[in-house]
Amino acid sequence: MKRENSQLWLIGGTQESKQLAAAIALAQLPCIITVTTEAAKLLYPNLPTMKVKVGRLVKDGLSEFLKTEKIAAILDASHPYAANISQMAIAAAAQYQIPYLRYERPQLAEDNFTTLDSFSTLLAGDYLLGQRVFLAIGYKFLPLFLPWQKRATLFARILPAIDSLSAALTAGFPPERLIALRPPIAAELEKALWQQWQISVVVTKASGTAGGEDIKRQVAAELGISLIAIARPSITYPHQTSDFSTALEFCHQHIV
Repeated sequence: MKRENSQLWLIGGTQESKQLAAAIALAQLPCIITVTTEAAKLLYPNLPTMKVKVGRLVKDGLSEFLKTEKIAAILDASHPYAANISQMAIAAAAQYQIPYLRYERPQLAEDNFTTLDSFSTLLAGDYLLGQRVFLAIGYKFLPLFLPWQKRATLFARILPAIDSLSAALTAGFPPERLIALRPPIAAELEKALWQQWQISVVVTKASGTAGGEDIKRQVAAELGISLIAIARPSITYPHQTSDFSTALEFCHQHIV
């Protein structure tokens, strides 16, 4: 059922959400996109039918946001590891009877590399002990590795942003063990970096092809390096798809 003078809420911040936004804009469907950084805002077109809200939404303010923006449907294309916003959106959709669809990048097939269920499992074991470890996990998880700074030689890739650098330094990473690059990273560059730092173990997130996981697997296999992937958070989505046309049909079905 469509609601007059309503709009779509696209939870963004990913390359998939950028592609969805372009199609939504082409269809001239009114849409508000939420992202957490000013840099992410640049992913989206500047159009009268599409606005971008920067900042983290909190549970207490979500009801007012849904009401003020006249949200008639929620298309969740957030990062697979952004569990909090997905859980908030699912709860709000149920409470206010708003249609919700999760659009998520496909996971890669299982292979010979190690997959662990969480960072807690990784850090509780001896997977990293005495190793030269490359962390390609984003800056938010780096503080977890502070106790391991004296048990392994840790390197990390972060985004070229003040928040990322500050978090890495606070987590005990010296500047010479950090590199600031914005994805995607070519296989040749990935390989050269790992070789220069003499990496023996790589830790990544199971973020799929869009997150460069396929490239990391490829390079790890070529160099004979151990790769550990941290599984995506376990979330029960009421409705989910990885099909682009299904996601667009959802938008057309609920937005005038």
